[in-house]
Order: sequence, then C-alpha cells, then structure tokens
Amino acid sequence: MKQREAIRKRLAVLALALTLCLHICVPASAEGTKNLPDTAKEAAESALTYGQATSISWAVWQDGKIIESGSQKSPQAPHADLPAGSAYCIGSVSKMYTTAAVMQLADAGKLELDKPVTTYLPEFKMADPRYKDITVRMLLNHSSGLMGSSMGSALLFDDDCDEGTSQLLERLATQRLKADPGAYSVYCNDGFTLAQLVVEAVSGQGLMEYLRANILQPLSLTHTYAPGEEFDHAEIYQTGDPRPLPTDCLGVLGAGGIYATAEDLAAFGGALTGDGVISGEALDAMAAPEYKKGVWPEEAPDSLAFGLGWDNVNWYPFSQSKIKALVKGGDTQYYHAGLVVLPEHGMAAAVLSAGGVSTYNEMAASQMLVSALAAEGVSVDQRPITLPAAKPAPMPAELLENAGYYGSIMPYLVEVSKDGTLTMNYLSRPDVPPQSFTYHDDGTFRDKDGTASLQFVKEENGQTYLYQKAFTQLPGLGGLPTANYAAVKLPKNDVSKDVQTAWDTAMTSVNLFPMNERYSSQIYLAIASAGTEFDSETESIPGYVSALQIVDESNAAYVIQVPGNVGRDGYDIKMERDQNGVFWMYTSNGAVYMDASAAPEISTGQNNASRCTIQPNGYARWYKIGSAAGKTMAVQMPEDAGFWVYDAKGQVAASSVLWDDASSTLPTDGYIAFAGDPGAVFSLTFS
Repeated sequence: MKQREAIRKRLAVLALALTLCLHICVPASAEGTKNLPDTAKEAAESALTYGQATSISWAVWQDGKIIESGSQKSPQAPHADLPAGSAYCIGSVSKMYTTAAVMQLADAGKLELDKPVTTYLPEFKMADPRYKDITVRMLLNHSSGLMGSSMGSALLFDDDCDEGTSQLLERLATQRLKADPGAYSVYCNDGFTLAQLVVEAVSGQGLMEYLRANILQPLSLTHTYAPGEEFDHAEIYQTGDPRPLPTDCLGVLGAGGIYATAEDLAAFGGALTGDGVISGEALDAMAAPEYKKGVWPEEAPDSLAFGLGWDNVNWYPFSQSKIKALVKGGDTQYYHAGLVVLPEHGMAAAVLSAGGVSTYNEMAASQMLVSALAAEGVSVDQRPITLPAAKPAPMPAELLENAGYYGSIMPYLVEVSKDGTLTMNYLSRPDVPPQSFTYHDDGTFRDKDGTASLQFVKEENGQTYLYQKAFTQLPGLGGLPTANYAAVKLPKNDVSKDVQTAWDTAMTSVNLFPMNERYSSQIYLAIASAGTEFDSETESIPGYVSALQIVDESNAAYVIQVPGNVGRDGYDIKMERDQNGVFWMYTSNGAVYMDASAAPEISTGQNNASRCTIQPNGYARWYKIGSAAGKTMAVQMPEDAGFWVYDAKGQVAASSVLWDDASSTLPTDGYIAFAGDPGAVFSLTFS
C-alpha cells in the first residue's frame, strides 16, 4: 500500500481543484428571481449533485428567526439515514465559535488581541524564538507563521478523545515557524486549536462549557454539540459502500469539531450580525480586511480574504453590489459546511452536507440570500467577473527569467518561451496535459478562451509569485472568482547526485505505514481510499522532494511561503534507518511512518493461538498476512484498541472500528494493523 504516494496524489488532486485555472464557462444564470423556497431547493440540489453528497440540509435566518429550511437525501443514496433535525459536523466553521469566544473575552477585558499568546499560555514554547511574537490576533487571522496542522490522532471515528488538542503544545515545542509572525496570512488549523487553549486558560472552562454558558444558551441554540454528546446525525459513507461509517469525531474542537443543525448554525450566524452576544465593535473587528496586513495580491476578488475567523470578508456576488458579506467554510473527511452572513441586512444562511464540497455549500447559501434580498427589494449583481480587455503582444525578454520550478500544495514546472508562451506542467499529475497561456499587453498570460490569466509578481519579500485570475460559474450556484497567488518560485538548491538519488529512491520505492495514529483514526481508512498506484512518470525537482527542499541525505525542509490556502499545512521530513536497517520517516508535525517491508509475518502461534502486544512507545503493530491467508482470525480485544485488515490492493477487508468486526478471513498478500494503548494485548485465534 503506497501510502506516501497515495497521500501525495490526494493532495495533488485537491491542489488542482483549488489552484490553477480550473474553470467552467457558461452563460450567467438568473438565480435570485425565484421565491426563496424554490431557490433554496434548487441551490441545495445543485450543491448536492456537484459535490456528490449523500445528504444536505439548509436554513436561512432573518431578523431573529429561521425563514426557510429543509433537507434532502441524494437519489443515488437511498440507503442514507437522515433523521429529522440531524446535526452535521461543521468542520472549520467551528473556528467562528472559537473566534466569538475570544472576542467575548476581549470585550470583557480579560484578554487583548495584540498581546502575545504566551501572556495567556506561558507553557507555549517552540524551537524557534520567533514564537514569542505570535499574538492572539495572529491566531485568528492565520498569520501566526505556524506550519499548519499538527493533528495526529485528531480525525477519529466514534471516539471523543481530545489528544489532538491536549498534545498540541508538546508537538509545537519541537517545531519551527515557516514565516515571521504577521508576515502573511495562510490557512492554519493549529492557530485555532491554540486559540481554544487561550479561551480555556483565560475563562477557566472547557471550550464547549464556555460556549454553552455564554453563547449557545443565551441564543437558545440547543442543537449544537461536541463529539461524544447524544444527538442524531446525518450518516456518512465511504464511496461505493452502502454501510454507514461510525460518527466523524474531530479531537480539535476549536478548529473543526463542533456539530450543529443547519438551523442552529444559521441562527449563530445571525447572532454575528449584531444582537448583543458580541459587541458591535468586536463584530466590526472580525469583519475587517486582516489579510491586507501581510503579503497578498493587490487585486484579489478571491474565495479567500481573511478577517478574524472569517475566510472571506468581501464575498462575491454581494461585493459587486457593495453589500458586506462574510463567509466561513468547513470540511472534514466526510462533512462539509458553508455559512454566509449579511450583517447589514440581518441575514444568514447555512448549508451542511454529508459528502460534498464546502465551496458549493457556500455558493448555495449565497443564492438563498440573493433570493431573500430580492424579496426585500434589494437586487444583487451576479454578472461574471471578466478579465479586462487586452491584446496579444510581444513579451519583454526579462520575463524569461521567471521560468523554472514553482511550488505550493503541489509542484509545477513553468516554461516561458521567447514567443510569449507560458506552459504550465503539473509535475505530480502527469495525467493532466500541460496548459498553455499567451502573453498580452497588460502583462498577463491568458488561456486560449481569454477567461483565465497568469502573471508573475515580484513581492516585497523578494519572492516571485504566480498570480492567477479566473471565474467559475455553475448553474444553480452562481459564480466563484479566483484571484490569488497560486505558487511561488522555488530557489535553486544544488545537492549531490547521491543525496538526490537517496531521496528519489526513498520516495518512489518505499511504502509507508502510519505508526502513531490512534486505533480509531480515519487515517487507517484514508490510506486505503486514496488509492495505491505509484506513477513512475512523476518528474522530480532537482534539490527537492515534491516541493520540500532537500537539506541533506536525511532531512527535507518546507520552504514555501504562499498566502491564502495553497501554502498551508507544511512540515519538514526526516528519514533514517534504524540499527536493524528499517526505514523510518518522521514529519515535524509529529507523524511517524515505517517502511511496510519491515512488517513481520503474522504468527498463528501454537495450536493456532497467539498474542499481539502494543509496543511501549504506543506504535501500532503491522503484520504481513503471509501463510495465514485463508484462515479466519478471531480477535479478543482490550479496551481502547482496534484492528484493521487490508487486502492486496490496500482496501479495508475488515475493521473492528468501522464495522465492529471481531474476526476476519485473512486475504492473500494483505496486511493487519493492531493499535491501542501501550502494552494493550490482543488475543488471536486462527481456524
């Protein structure tokens, strides 16, 4: 199971969707002319269809009450259970609750946004002296400089363990920063987990306890929950499997773990239009253009424009009509959420789905609000954003210097020819053909349809960025502009042939198993669902492994500095062989991996009975099935433990976590993983 390659491919697919010039051009539609119920249903169905979700729920709030709500299952998922009043995990929309708590405490004079985090968390330390400059505000506007997501054992199935939060300070203690605090804003989950810890330290309460007492109860939001509480939830599924998965639980509550119904979320959004839970001054501060404080494109009508907590404080299409619109999206592995708030009009809309895409949910919520505004006699300009007029022109020779390798969430080769042709090569996606752009007299390179452009920008930090603009329109959902830095030019990094070969060999021939994930971790399923084929045609960048800069034969460093979303979640890598010659890989955010070839063959023991004991360091036990193939393995498990069985293709054949399996007929050439607390003993019998 080529787990490293599978993760790389999954990130590459995500990057392609998020970044370079992926657009669909259709005539502008006339959303907003229908009544609200019809618009809401059509928009929700569109988000459901485009996102291939199994269910969706929505609600619109206006002037203190829900004026429209509903839910629907996908026709392709008749098996999906959707009880009335189902809650969904709202993922990163949870960050708005954390932000609200911080702003309340600031209103009360119990903390100051521009004081260092260490003022409130003196135990917070990092292996980088710049951490002392991180302020509370920087946690909320994503400019802390933290690498991104130290979320080991945080994405769980039916397990309310909070190790992802409780172990954060320990994990950060060994990390460096990827940028000076305040240099630029780039999406960062760890910042909001730190903000949760600040709220808890200042208030003396757990985050959910604080929220319930100070926000949820005063607003009568009785259908908002934390993992582990009793409530009905929309079922989640693995693609192609009609069996429901266990509850999606995130152990980083303040960054992404809250559950809510669409009605509760819309009403919470309504509270952020100004009803006294948070001061008007604080709400205005949350909606300020924080993203402009650091490196950012000058012109950016983008899907991201950070405020405090908010993903965007200038959301299309409302921005075209001078209407203030605030948006926050959230995505877990299985749930997706969108919240859009119009503070000046006292409106909010929430769209939640099991499966799907948060951006589609945000666009659906926007269409509902366009319709609600129309009922008030307020029109919204939804014309597509087009590129300004320009003509093909001779390209200045100095632009040839910008050719080279670029990096963000995926690596690119940018070729520039004297005739003014820019060619984008997607190095980690050899299945995607190169894309060509032609130079125009406004300094941009444009695609053949003239609907997307790229431009080189030399920023004040000395870095050269690839700036992109495009516009995507989807019937039923309206349009989505893109204007952001998609990648940064990678500096030349000369390493010896031996060092480059060592990294290329490790990253193309070694299959990796996660070793320190909790037994209930979603990673055990993700390594199967991501796919396992290795693409030998993938081109490597000299001096780099993917977009990580090679330091020496054992270390590679994250050097990318891109604001927005595509420069998120960085980490350094260290690889080594132990005294037994076993290959190991360690990431700076705390993940540990072992070469799959080092897994021993499972022993059936004497009289077809054996034991498996979890290592003192808590690392999982992985085994090749080998000669035990065809036998039925029965497992007697300790508490807080589980096992996973994989077939030769890397797919999950049995799991105590997913399906309460207590036995499994072992597949040929498969693997078994046992995970639990240190010293936990599994009793195994084979027949």
